[in-house]
Amino acid sequence: MNLDAVAERGLVLLGCGKMGSAMLAGWLDGGLPAASVWVQDPYPSDWLKSSGVHINEGFPEAPAVVLIAVKPQMMEEALPALGALPKAGTVFLSVAAGVSITSYEKALGEGACIVRAMPNTPAAVSKGITAIIGNRLASDEDLELAETLLRAVGQVVRLTAESQMDAVTGVSGSGPAYVFFMIDALAEAGIAQGLPADLAMQLAKATVAGAGALAEQADETPEQLRINVTSPNGTTQAGLEVLMADGALVPLMAETVKAAADRSRELGNG
Repeated sequence: MNLDAVAERGLVLLGCGKMGSAMLAGWLDGGLPAASVWVQDPYPSDWLKSSGVHINEGFPEAPAVVLIAVKPQMMEEALPALGALPKAGTVFLSVAAGVSITSYEKALGEGACIVRAMPNTPAAVSKGITAIIGNRLASDEDLELAETLLRAVGQVVRLTAESQMDAVTGVSGSGPAYVFFMIDALAEAGIAQGLPADLAMQLAKATVAGAGALAEQADETPEQLRINVTSPNGTTQAGLEVLMADGALVPLMAETVKAAADRSRELGNG
């Protein structure tokens, strides 16, 4: 199935908050006709109302894709409604955190092709990364379609087992929040050393954004990039000796990711 088939048969979007809106904007910019999109959302934004898509008008007869983007706490209410949707030829693509493939299979019944995805918030600026895994009925073609849709907001990677989704949640799903906190901490440290608050924040934001872009685009590993800018007995080495000390950043980050992954497992089993 390709995007032409999606345009012809229609795409249903259940929930259109920040993540759903980011993806929808990417699809519309990529040429998907607004008339081929049906959105179900109790509180449509002004942007959504002006986008030209169908809003709260039911569903097409046999949609190519049903994207489930409601908040996890609303999933219990949303899942039963999905059971009435047709199964044959429809890809059910979920970006809802903590909802297992088994939960969808129970709600949708036999014959449902389900692809579970974990995006992250940089998708709002088309810099996200999304991990996907399909159930036994999801073919390579179905996964390729999911990738095509999700690439509208960034990179896409495939998992080999659904159990990996909890670790993905701990690293990339929750990871932006860790980085945002680090930006605040870096700016506060600059203020403590005498910088004006606005300048410290500008420096912190640009440094993290620039370092991330360099790490992604460079041929060298992050370790080598670090070595490249660390002169012996220089300022960077002095700072790194604090971060790299026993009990400092490395074990703290391991604990952070583990805590998020453990909570993801708890939510999935709840």
